Amino acid sequence: MIENLVNDNLKNMKIVSGFEVKAKAKAYEQAGHNVIHLELGEPDFDTPTNIIEAGVEAMRSGYTHYSPATGLPAFRQAISDYVNSYKNLKSTPDNIVVTPGAKPILYYTIMSLVQPGDEVILPSPGFIVYEPLVKYCGGTPVALPLREEFDFRFNPDDLKKLVNDKTKLIIFNSPHNPTGGLLTKEDVEAVAEIIDGKDLMVLSDEIYDRMVYVDEKPVSLASIDGMAEKTIVLDGFSKTYAMTGWRLGYGVMPKRMVELLSPLVVASNSCTATFSQMAGIEALTGDQSAPAKMIEAYKARRDFFVGGLNDIPQISCVLPKGAFYAFPNIKDLGMSSQEAADYLLEEAKIASIPGSAFGEYGEGYLRFAYATSKDNLAEALNRLEAAVAKLPK
Repeated sequence: MIENLVNDNLKNMKIVSGFEVKAKAKAYEQAGHNVIHLELGEPDFDTPTNIIEAGVEAMRSGYTHYSPATGLPAFRQAISDYVNSYKNLKSTPDNIVVTPGAKPILYYTIMSLVQPGDEVILPSPGFIVYEPLVKYCGGTPVALPLREEFDFRFNPDDLKKLVNDKTKLIIFNSPHNPTGGLLTKEDVEAVAEIIDGKDLMVLSDEIYDRMVYVDEKPVSLASIDGMAEKTIVLDGFSKTYAMTGWRLGYGVMPKRMVELLSPLVVASNSCTATFSQMAGIEALTGDQSAPAKMIEAYKARRDFFVGGLNDIPQISCVLPKGAFYAFPNIKDLGMSSQEAADYLLEEAKIASIPGSAFGEYGEGYLRFAYATSKDNLAEALNRLEAAVAKLPK
């Protein structure tokens, strides 16, 4: 009965997420095995104390009611000030939409722009939610390959060939999930040149842009002359401030897009929790030493873990420049990425995500999140090396 009623697009939506892999790993834990969780992109740090205290004080002060759909005015001002300073934008609070987590900005953007027959250019490999949402809206995903030999950046010539009259939206993510790749200033400027004069929008997913381990600061497309009116910037608090459970994100976009998205916000979630927004003000304007220490720790873990991966025969890994993911090449193991992920979970009790979950150009790779302790990473490397040694040569 239910099958006959459910939207076909929903029935066909398949997402291999870290949450799904974690649930699968739980079965091994319930059987008494120690599983090393490298599947979820979640900081292992607690939310900094000053942010927690700001949230608690907000609740005690009455911030437990509805806010305006697009966010508290003071929070939108704080976001505007922050993005103008850090991302070099020229926004006002009228350009800001606050959401419970950053994913709604992705959802609202695709829902509002993509219609059947439209093409959406996506990075491949790319965040697992992009492609299913485009398909759900009847759009056609078009893969823009991110190549290992380019440090998982795209070739501008590839992008130029893909843009056509059917292109409605282009999605970029830098630093990048799942590879940790980082677009250069020249890459972003190439995008601006390619889309100049084209009737399309760009969603710039910048959720990891504080997690950078090189001297290059990420460049937002919206900071390039003439691009702010064509760009929707997605960002949030889960990664930089270890606030995954607070569900707090935002989008920076043309004022007209804010007006168009507002009914979707009202219809879907009304507003974002007000005490979370007040905690967000403290996150952006308060002491930044805690997130800075987190990023230092991620860099040390990156160096240790990627170095260890490259010491294992038949595995190689490009050193990621941002985020907290390693994306090793496992093609020499002689199995698909799904088979490799299943084998490591069963044999070594290491939970990872197969590269194929991130699109056609993700096959032949695995994604490991190194947002865990160095001890866990060391044990994971030991188990991984032992598991690989058992495979037929």
